[in-house]
Amino acid sequence: MANGTEAGCDEAGRGCLAGPVYAAAVILPPGFSHVYLNDSKKLTKPRRDLMRIEIEKKALSWAIAFCDNHEIDELNILRASILAMHRALDKLPLHIDRILVDGNRFYPYRNISHHCIVKGDATFKSIAAASILAKVYRDEHMMHLHSLHNCYAWHKNKGYPTAEHRKAIEEYGISQYHRKSFLLTKRQLSLPL
Repeated sequence: MANGTEAGCDEAGRGCLAGPVYAAAVILPPGFSHVYLNDSKKLTKPRRDLMRIEIEKKALSWAIAFCDNHEIDELNILRASILAMHRALDKLPLHIDRILVDGNRFYPYRNISHHCIVKGDATFKSIAAASILAKVYRDEHMMHLHSLHNCYAWHKNKGYPTAEHRKAIEEYGISQYHRKSFLLTKRQLSLPL
């Protein structure tokens, strides 16, 4: 990539049945490197927690933002994910020359050039850093929601569609944190119209 200030963006929680989608934007200093800096999904929780401290301490700038489940239902998950990334970028105090985004879709942001990179979190350090922060902050939020609604096992599944989560929805119904626009139970497939 060319010279100039580069912000990496990524999101966490896009495929979940409950909770917000989180996004992070990170500007790393030139030459920043760490042995554990990688796609957050490839790291253990202790390594993500360690990297969070490293990134927050050494990044030139970083920010977290989210869209809640109501916004996801209203906008759709793609638009909500991109809006969360825009909100994270809004919080960065530094001038940005370009934005690197994990994935293949993004909406223009303030006439700043952006590049979508599929699996960018495994290729570009700033995107990897953003993926780590987004996941760590979202996981913490889901732990808080679990303390309010412990029947869904969000402390383990973080809102993702595990068999245990779907069974709990069938047994207890949905909470105010579930995404109503998502396929929450198998039975939704066979509801009479």
